[in-house]
Amino acid sequence: MSDFVTDFCWDVLEDSRLPLVVCTTFVGVLTVYVGRKFYTRQQYKRKVQRKNEERQKALQDVLKSLDTDDKGLADKRKEILTLTLPQLTQQLQDGQLSAVQVLQAYQEKALAVHDGINCITEPVPNALARAQELDSTDQKSGLLYGVPVSIKDNINIKGMANTLGLVKYLENYAGEDSVIVRVLKKQGAVPFVKTNIPQTMFDIACSNPLFGTTLNPRDPTRSPGGSSGGEAALIGGGGSILGIGNDIAGSIRIPAHFCGICGFKPTANRLSKQGYFTCAPGLQGVVSTCGPMAQDVDSLVLVMKALLVPDMFQLDPLVPPIPFRHEIYESKKPLKVGYFLDWELKMATPALTRAVKVTKEALEKAGHKLVQFQPPKSDHAFYDIVVKCMLADGGKTISNRISGEIANPRLKSQLPYLTMSYFWRKVVGFLLKPISPRIARGMSNRVLRTIYDLWQRLVEREEYIREFLTAWEEAGIDVLLCPAYPIPAFKYKGAPALSETVLYTNIFNLLNFPAGVVPVAKVTEEDGRLLDDYTGSDNDIFDRFVRKATKGAVGMPVAVQCVALPWQEEACLRLMKEVETVCKM
Repeated sequence: MSDFVTDFCWDVLEDSRLPLVVCTTFVGVLTVYVGRKFYTRQQYKRKVQRKNEERQKALQDVLKSLDTDDKGLADKRKEILTLTLPQLTQQLQDGQLSAVQVLQAYQEKALAVHDGINCITEPVPNALARAQELDSTDQKSGLLYGVPVSIKDNINIKGMANTLGLVKYLENYAGEDSVIVRVLKKQGAVPFVKTNIPQTMFDIACSNPLFGTTLNPRDPTRSPGGSSGGEAALIGGGGSILGIGNDIAGSIRIPAHFCGICGFKPTANRLSKQGYFTCAPGLQGVVSTCGPMAQDVDSLVLVMKALLVPDMFQLDPLVPPIPFRHEIYESKKPLKVGYFLDWELKMATPALTRAVKVTKEALEKAGHKLVQFQPPKSDHAFYDIVVKCMLADGGKTISNRISGEIANPRLKSQLPYLTMSYFWRKVVGFLLKPISPRIARGMSNRVLRTIYDLWQRLVEREEYIREFLTAWEEAGIDVLLCPAYPIPAFKYKGAPALSETVLYTNIFNLLNFPAGVVPVAKVTEEDGRLLDDYTGSDNDIFDRFVRKATKGAVGMPVAVQCVALPWQEEACLRLMKEVETVCKM
């Protein structure tokens, strides 16, 4: 038997047709593979093209519905755009303005802003009908009666898709409004556009292959931030008076800082999370929440008052029934404010540390007491808890999301870093150690190998929260003032992911403390000169990337971050208002 097999094998090998068969098979398999990839890519491009044609038509239909030739109407719309949110709501309630007038003023402005910076994904189809319905009723009820509101892409509006910037979700239509949108409507608001996000919402820029790149309204060469970048850009450009975003690592606060507006992240579950499409379902330890974005703090306060009502508590029983506590926000008692100029990471650039100093001095002049605060073991929290919780799935969720998609270049550059195995992380971390010990530590520490490892990190999180609360209590402070972020808005061209910079905002998602940002200054020529001497933590390759990406930012807005204890949103907003008042830009 063995001789027969041996002879057969020799016969096959001696057959001159064998190489031809092998080559033909290989070429056939390769052709099928390449053909399938080409076909899939073409199908993808056709879907993107079709969606953008539909999008463009919808935007043009809105524009056609506006009478842009009437001089008197144009002047009235310009006047509407100058009103603050409290002024606007008052005139709507008094009948001086109609909901349709206000909606069309903001539709016109939003489309003009969008033409320059590409911030809108789609107009809300029934916005005009809703405004007309409000005008047809005699009862003008609701704190936000007739106010147009922009909504981030991933938050449910019935009949509209939540895409995450991915083609596979083009038909991911919401069956009903999110709880936040339902409460906004009960308060008389008119959702009128949805806004752009980075692909999978996992970036501090704002670009995806489906809707394109959103630019910063202050400087179109720079990022508006992410992931609520479309919201911040639209509001910063004057195309929306009020927006709703969500924040899991600074996704409200970073774009607000980059675009020179105010953004607020409440304690998780102070507002309902029901009805929005998250980038990381199942994530434990670092908590996400919705929150408002606007030009000023008064607008944030008004929308929080409008949302913290029985309707919210009934629609989502997981939200604790705590109404807005006016007595805390309106208190005139001087605050004891803790402050610090930077975290242990030492990534804050000169403009950001100067902003904290200037705000600290202005608050002292206003009669508040400022004391230095030292956050406990922040380095440990950043590298050993935050990052491990964020990537506990080894990048599996984001890999599944992006499967079959054309990855945005910025996301594509991060994918190996996010999905690398434990073994290769250790190898790469070892090789990077001489170049950048910080990046090496981050690389080798990012993977949890077992459920037990995750549980241990969650235990460490609870312990860290207790340590932070103890330090807060020992300092005897009411609220906290710190850098909003390490850098101002960075240039798109040549900028790496800079993912570690989000630790400055992400830490308060880990702690689950309410936090908000308020613009207080602009980058100066002196900040630019001091940046030349910036060394960061180790003057390593990452610090050099930070320095390069933030060069030439003179005139860009700079915010500070205000923080309070869990469930003390009113105290946080009060500090934000005090900061806004004493640091009028």
